[in-house]
Order: sequence, then structure tokens, then C-alpha cells
Amino acid sequence: MITVRSLLDDAWYDRYLKICNLNIRSSIYDVTNACNLRCKGCFFFSSDEHLTGEEKDTAAWEAFVDAEKARGVNLAILIGGEPTLFLDRVEAFYRRLPSFCATNGLIKVPRDRFPDMMVGISLWGDGETERSLRGKDTFAVSSKNYAGDPDTYYLYTLTAQQLGRIEHMVRRIRDIGVKVHFQLLSNDEGADGFSWSPEQLRDVRSEMDDLLDRYPDTVISSRYYHEVLTTGTMLGRRFGWMECPSVSETHDFRNPQPRRLIRFRRWAADLKTTHRCCTSATRDCDTCKDGAAHMSWVMVNKRAHIRTARDLQNWIEVYEMFAKLYRFIPW
Repeated sequence: MITVRSLLDDAWYDRYLKICNLNIRSSIYDVTNACNLRCKGCFFFSSDEHLTGEEKDTAAWEAFVDAEKARGVNLAILIGGEPTLFLDRVEAFYRRLPSFCATNGLIKVPRDRFPDMMVGISLWGDGETERSLRGKDTFAVSSKNYAGDPDTYYLYTLTAQQLGRIEHMVRRIRDIGVKVHFQLLSNDEGADGFSWSPEQLRDVRSEMDDLLDRYPDTVISSRYYHEVLTTGTMLGRRFGWMECPSVSETHDFRNPQPRRLIRFRRWAADLKTTHRCCTSATRDCDTCKDGAAHMSWVMVNKRAHIRTARDLQNWIEVYEMFAKLYRFIPW
């Protein structure tokens, strides 16, 4: 009989034991519909998810978070809009739940108020690419705000335009003493020249693998994650609507039901509306390149990976990556 213990040597089994009982139950929250940037390809605005309205009473946010905690959530992923525009709402989560704040980094999260909250800073490329897609070189600002911060990493959204140029930004991130994690642009707004060809996906996978090998103390990632993300396949299965684990339970009427994130919902800033999934309700799931969705796809399919030692080790590496990115285990 194939078991976890039979597939792993002592070192790998010890790694498995550190993550197997974490029991992560996450949901995603739009803290606000406002943003201090307007980026081409941003799913939040391209799908009109900013039109729900938003709750402005801090007490209502506090009561909402209490209800989410009672629902079983133990990780609040705070997005927007730009969450740092409304730090009182962020604090409503932080005081009650383990919280992660996704930000563009233009406003510094005050560490006297949020001393150990994990912060993920969006980055879309070097200065030229950032100015083209976001209207501003955000790294010039965020790097000053977060240099040396041990609870910060850059969520580097790669585009085909950056092939052969990714290392430059990885070095700059290393030099300010911060970590970096990769995902791929899904190009929801069809920005000219920013969609992926099969050849470009193959090349970016090779580049990500190489950077992981050469910057192991800076890049938080895994080769298996790169494979799944760039090919859209896992164990012979193809990513899409019938496989995605990150569909809000309030929208999930799939039959048969796939393996999915338990109790997962993505809430709008009105605290009443739930969005379809962790990204855009208008996105074609067959072309989705969202890193978190593909990471979660691996994680919820643990049993399918208990077939060879390498398959199970791949699963462990992806789960470790997620746990590091959201502060469940140390870097």
C-alpha cells in the first residue's frame, strides 16, 4: 500500500510533518474599490468589480470580521483596490485574524501599527514596463518604503515583454533585502503585446527555474509551481472552470464538485457581495494564469500526488511555498 511515509525519507517526512496539519482556511476581501493607480490588465477594474459600493463604517467591518472568524476563516487575504488607503479596515482584520495585505507599495504600512503583518507588493516589471502598464515606476517608491523589511515580499507579475530581463529586478529586490515570488500576467484587458505564446511560456518557465536556482535566498518558488503555471496542466489534468479550487462557495454549483478550498469566498467591499472567484468574473478560466489559483490547485489535490516520491515532494514544495508566503512557516 502506498502511503505518505512509504514514499518519503526522513528528511522529506520531517518537512511534510511541518505543514500537514496547518489546516489553512483562507478567504479574500476587497478592502476598498478605490486605488491610487490604474494598471492596464488589472482584473478588478476590467471586470467592473469596483462598482459594488463599499461599507464605510469601521464598526461594521469589525463585526463582519468577527463573523468570518466564526465561519472558520484563519487567513484573511486583503486586496482591493488599494488596502492601504483604509488602514482602519485593514486593522479590523489584523486584530482578529492572521492577515496578509496586498499593496502596490506606494503607501507604507506602518510597522508600529502592524508589526508582523505579511505584506505582498505588486510589481509588474522594470521601470519601463511599469510605466507602460501602470503609469508609474512603483518600485522606485516601494523599495524605499520596504527595504530590509523581513515580513515583505514582491509579487512579481511577469509579462512576455520581460523575457531575458527578469534577473535585473530580482537582483534589485535582493539588494534591498526583500524576497520575491513570481506569477504571470493574464492580460484581462488585452494590452497590446502582453499576451503569452506557447514559446514564451516555455521560455519564462526556464528563466524562472534558473533564477530560483541562482537566487535561492531571494526567490520563494518551486520548479513544480513553474511547470503547472506555465503549462496549465497537473498530473495530466488541465486547469479550467471544472478544476479551479478558488471559486467562492456561494457561486459554486459545479457537478461533479472538484477538490476545492474549504469555505473559500471572495468578498466585495460592500461586505454583502461575493465575487465568482479569486480573480475576475469575466476572465476565461482556460486562459487564467493566476499564480495563487494554480498553487491552490496543487495544494487541494494532495491525494492525487501520493503516487511517487517525486510527485509527493512536488506537492510538499508548493505547500511550503504557500505557507511561507502567508506566514504560516518561516522563510
